[in-house]
Amino acid sequence: MTSLTPIAAQIAADIAVEQKSAEVTDWAARIGWLVGLVLFIALVYWLMREGWKWRGALQGDLPELHTAPEEPGEAKLTMSGRYHGSTTAGQWLDRIVAHGLGTRSRAEVTLTDAGLDVVRPGAADFFVPLAQLREARLDKGIAGKVLTEGGLLVITWEHGDRLIDSGFRSDHAAEHNEWVDTLNSMINTSDKSDKTEGAR
Repeated sequence: MTSLTPIAAQIAADIAVEQKSAEVTDWAARIGWLVGLVLFIALVYWLMREGWKWRGALQGDLPELHTAPEEPGEAKLTMSGRYHGSTTAGQWLDRIVAHGLGTRSRAEVTLTDAGLDVVRPGAADFFVPLAQLREARLDKGIAGKVLTEGGLLVITWEHGDRLIDSGFRSDHAAEHNEWVDTLNSMINTSDKSDKTEGAR
């Protein structure tokens, strides 16, 4: 019986040691990791910003965008929604950032006999004359934005020597089909009248 007492005492001593408070946190190491993480995030952000500027510089040959005429005529269609960006036509990941075309924003889009007027609160507005419109279609993605099939209205237009795809999504997606039909009809009519004038 007496031989168990030293063992019990040893067990009690071990339990007492285990119940001591945990070691003090190494705050210097934690702060070092936190500062390193913040610096890494800042570096990634800076690299992304520099990449955006570099892309804009490469697209410096893109002419200034048109502004809407003072009297564009009666509105055929209007749409409130979002502008999701522009890319080189047929290359949905080749984003165009020059002249603010890479900035996503809300948009009020109006189609008239003069062309397509895009008003963007907080970003640069632009106007596409009817003669420069080439095609309208439904698609599912542009420049990093992927939606359901047919969820995006993509309008192809010519500016300078480039064909550009611009993506829009109406607040009422059911409007997209009407925009495609009306735009393509206007583009075809415009092309026929241009050919008729050229033949004279």
